[in-house]
Amino acid sequence: MKAFTFIPPTLFPLAWRNIWRQPRRSLLTLSAIAFAAFLLIFMIALQIGSYDMSIHNSLRLLTGHFQVQSPGYLDKPQIRNSLQQPQLMANRLRQIPAVKAVAIRASAFALVSSADRSYGAQILGVQSSQEQKLSSIPEQISQGRYLQDQDVDKAVIGEALATNLKLSVGDEITLLGSGRDGSIAATVLIIVGIFQSGSTEIDRGLIQIPLPHFQEVFTLPKQAHYLVGEVKALQQLETLLPQLRQQLQQLNLNSANWQIYDWDTLTPGLKQLIQSDQITSAFLYVCLVLVVTFSILNTFLMAVLERTREFGMLLALGMKAHHISLMVWLESLLLTLLGLLLGLLFGGLLVLYYYYYGFSYPGMEEIGAQFGITGKIYPRLDVLTFAIGPLLVLFFTCLAGLYPALRIYKLKPLQAMNIVF
Repeated sequence: MKAFTFIPPTLFPLAWRNIWRQPRRSLLTLSAIAFAAFLLIFMIALQIGSYDMSIHNSLRLLTGHFQVQSPGYLDKPQIRNSLQQPQLMANRLRQIPAVKAVAIRASAFALVSSADRSYGAQILGVQSSQEQKLSSIPEQISQGRYLQDQDVDKAVIGEALATNLKLSVGDEITLLGSGRDGSIAATVLIIVGIFQSGSTEIDRGLIQIPLPHFQEVFTLPKQAHYLVGEVKALQQLETLLPQLRQQLQQLNLNSANWQIYDWDTLTPGLKQLIQSDQITSAFLYVCLVLVVTFSILNTFLMAVLERTREFGMLLALGMKAHHISLMVWLESLLLTLLGLLLGLLFGGLLVLYYYYYGFSYPGMEEIGAQFGITGKIYPRLDVLTFAIGPLLVLFFTCLAGLYPALRIYKLKPLQAMNIVF
């Protein structure tokens, strides 16, 4: 038996004509394929867009897309693990066109007190002008204002911590900790702003102060603990990391004194959460495709059974069994391709619309506005999101179309023509 070595040109018009011998059945099957492709395109694009939104909102709070730290600081964030020339490093990284912003931060833990109460908190020294480019906290000020470059003994504080200490804008707060050299770090700060980040842990345990004042209080002259950066396109970060390392190496600094970490390393829980959701979604998508696959299988299996006498006559007239089988399989292929084309058209138009105007659930924009984060999901618009769903449908439907097509090999011409329907 010759395999499918070639496709006779007459099979295509025959297959196309046979599709419309039962127009109602074909249209129902066509609609199922088109709807599945439409739904998969939109859902996958929206899902990946929601991942981008979640990553963006989470990383803009404090983490950033990447950080430059001294070795060991990630595991043991001690005040002694500091970068020696953070300003020089930050200036070099800001020269890279793909880098949106780089901020210098210094961190320590201290006891903060009001007139009545005391709590432990993280003190973060920041460059206010740079923080406003890459952090969402400056946008989450609920009372007062954010820090300015000319501020000295000023501070912004989380809303929960301000409530616990019974403080408001304009009140003073006392800070008591330990400096890098072991000396006592103490200062009095004036609260100029209160922020509400949406994270209870941050709101009840974070205070931001100007970096120069932090360096003075904690005896950290011209030093910091890490640089935090944001790139213009998060998808390019993996390919950009070697360039970041190369730029820092050109400064002739000791490479043993610094290390670059991407957001995957800094927030492993976020990536694991996304991967878990991807597995669950993949299962649902496969179930949807299987429903469409069985619809195709049922349609063409019925077509083969109804046309058994016809196939028997074609075999008796000398038509090869593999040509008849190929014709039936082409019918399923053409019907699938037509459905996928319609699904791509309508799914692509819907994704394109929400790509420009954004998609939001009821109340989502109000929550986003309250916490200064993105309140809309913008679907991912690329070849991958458009191809995954249709290719999955095409693979399974073409696979399902093989079964009724291969049944023709079992037909005997005389027996097939004697069957009465």
